[in-house]
Amino acid sequence: MRATMPRRPLSLALSLLALSLPVLASCGSSSSGNGVASKSAEEIVAEAKKAADEASSVHVSGSVNSGGSPVTLDLNLASEKGASGQISQNGSTFKVIIDGANAYISGSDAFYRKLGGAAAAQLLAGKWLKISTSTPEFASFGSLTNMRKLLDTVLVGHGSLEKGSTTTVAGQQAIAVKDTTRGGSLYVAANGKPYPLQITKGGSEAGTISFDKWDEPVSISAPASSVNLSELKSLASGH
Repeated sequence: MRATMPRRPLSLALSLLALSLPVLASCGSSSSGNGVASKSAEEIVAEAKKAADEASSVHVSGSVNSGGSPVTLDLNLASEKGASGQISQNGSTFKVIIDGANAYISGSDAFYRKLGGAAAAQLLAGKWLKISTSTPEFASFGSLTNMRKLLDTVLVGHGSLEKGSTTTVAGQQAIAVKDTTRGGSLYVAANGKPYPLQITKGGSEAGTISFDKWDEPVSISAPASSVNLSELKSLASGH
């Protein structure tokens, strides 16, 4: 039986943070803490970028719309190491590990059937699919191998900024910055290090992405049992 590789692989949405979240929260004033609440909108974003650049790890979670399709992320990113977690899109959920130059995907039988047909599901049963992050069809995985670059893209890609009010995000005091050009809000911690805590966006790309567990230990290692993408392609070609 021949597996049919899709003409367009699942849009795994790993570049969402860079593509769908160039948004930077309401309106108001200041408070005590780390001092960012007394700074200008541009300075707050700069402080958040600096803190993110210096972090060793972060947990990213939430949902956004991409091309009319909801995408849910639950990922742990480790600077200069990679990422691990889970992604859901178009009713399909899969686990992912990015370890250096390689990405590993683990999904259900239905997920593998959607990816490559019945034969692919049989080949991958109980195993992970191994993919080089340089593979064109899965190039978006590469965006997760560089946490600093990914977060920089999120925090730099914005329009005109307007300082917002202090509020509470996940139990932490935060200062808001609104992107008045593109819409959306960035919330930055007003106590401790000025880490980005949350990004929200409205319109066709509506959603919320949260950042927490900054600098907490993240363990990333390749799974024990995997099938290389080349084997799957060979199966699809009938060789």
